[in-house]
Amino acid sequence: MRFAPDTEETLAFLVALVNTAPGASRSGEDEVPGVPELMALLDEFRYSGRRDRDDAELAQVKRTRSRLRHMFDLDRDEAVTEVNTMLRDGRALPFLTRHDDFDWHLHATEPGAPLAERMRVEVALALVDVIRGDEWDRLRVCEAHDCDGVLLDLSRNGAKRYCSVRCGNRMNMIAYRRRLG
Repeated sequence: MRFAPDTEETLAFLVALVNTAPGASRSGEDEVPGVPELMALLDEFRYSGRRDRDDAELAQVKRTRSRLRHMFDLDRDEAVTEVNTMLRDGRALPFLTRHDDFDWHLHATEPGAPLAERMRVEVALALVDVIRGDEWDRLRVCEAHDCDGVLLDLSRNGAKRYCSVRCGNRMNMIAYRRRLG
């Protein structure tokens, strides 16, 4: 399944943000413990708009991260309720915009809206495409027994099982050792 470029970018950001949480991150620790790490993540994904760069904003983003992680535990129909709530709470009013070096894409909040609110609304817009395209199963929790990471499967056959090569290799090694007896 192929989504619009801005949808894929937002879904990739969703997975990256969720996978910074303790238990889901590669280090096992919170990978956005402070404002500098949050700003680095936002820079990596070329996140535009207002940034307060303070502890209150960081706390709001971490609450949003937890809320977005919960989306991966929902089925498609349950997700609709949460997506609609995020859009409604953010007073989403979708509009096309072009900025920086991005071509036309959707935003639904003003650039001056709080960062965590913009994150929730942008993710909700991307999830609208996923739900409408009946591709909810492309968003999954890693199948590694000791990992809480999440993944976005954009592969042709939709068979991706692990959030990273590291998890896949570890689980394959465990299975190999079991077969050896």
